[in-house]
Amino acid sequence: MKKSFLSSPKLFNLYINGLIAELSSMRVGCWIDNVCVNNLSYADDMVLLGPTAGAVRKLLRVCERYANSLGLVYNVKKSVYLVFETADGKVPQNPVLTLNGLPLARVHTFKYLGHFLTSDLRDEVDIDRKRRALAVRGNILWMRHTKRSLDALRVQYNNCFRMLLGLPSFCSASGMFASTHTDDFHAIMRKKIYSTLSRARSSSNNLLKTLSEKYDDLWLSHVMKVLVRRP
Repeated sequence: MKKSFLSSPKLFNLYINGLIAELSSMRVGCWIDNVCVNNLSYADDMVLLGPTAGAVRKLLRVCERYANSLGLVYNVKKSVYLVFETADGKVPQNPVLTLNGLPLARVHTFKYLGHFLTSDLRDEVDIDRKRRALAVRGNILWMRHTKRSLDALRVQYNNCFRMLLGLPSFCSASGMFASTHTDDFHAIMRKKIYSTLSRARSSSNNLLKTLSEKYDDLWLSHVMKVLVRRP
């Protein structure tokens, strides 16, 4: 079983390599620096690239013939197409693209290798996904931590903000947040603490209210020693 499992990628490469070679030999596709690019292939994921619907149809016919020669059939339900908007923001009409005689569905957002591609070539969808993932990871951080781990998290937060603004790594963190009128790491943590306490105190749940009223001073004093004071 182990040998069979390890040989699967190699066997798949034997199947797919011929198709990649045939597609790459065609002079149909998108030209980048005098190089024709018409397919991006990774494992069992393949993306066909063409400047027009007619070009993509030619590439699809090659894929159909190649699959038929090996006794394989593409899953049309898992195959879609995306049309990128032009530079002036105009969206072309829906072209008719078929695979194995069945029409392909058009999408405006497509996830490929962990990254979302959109018809308007913007990154908002991917950024929003990363933001939600960051919020989820932030919410599972435990309160029992060391000052060292918290400082490391603060440094990483500052570095991410520098990258977002295109600033050098040696620029002042305090000056960076002041100039952009943005809360720094410590300000965010303080606001989160008081927000949590406020919601607990105003909750209709008697258990939460009792705990927040009875233990908030002791708990807050401990948290403040770690989070609020300057290192």
